[in-house]
Formats: sequence, C-alpha cells, structure tokens
Amino acid sequence: MPENYTDPSGNTEQFRAFVHAPDAAAAPAPSRLPLVIGGVATAVVLLAVAVWLALA
Repeated sequence: MPENYTDPSGNTEQFRAFVHAPDAAAAPAPSRLPLVIGGVATAVVLLAVAVWLALA
C-alpha cells in the first residue's frame, strides 16, 4: 500500500459527503403500467374463453 494512502473513513468531512451524496447507481423504478395492462388483458381473454366453452 502506498505511504500517501488516506482512509476516507478516517476523515469526518469526506464521510459526511459520502453519506449525503445522492446515489448515482439508483435508477428510477420502471413503470408497472404495462404489466398491469397485460394482466388485465390476459384475464379478459381467459374469461372470454371460459364463457365461450361454457356456452358451446
């Protein structure tokens, strides 16, 4: 390890900057709307098939 290495956890100012920094890796959550629409469409199709089979 080089002699000029400074541990960031040993410096209160750097630690506070690290804690309060926004997390760049956190991406906004994707929309769940397509999943909901797909689920509702699947339910409607299955219900229509069940009704058609019951009446046939």
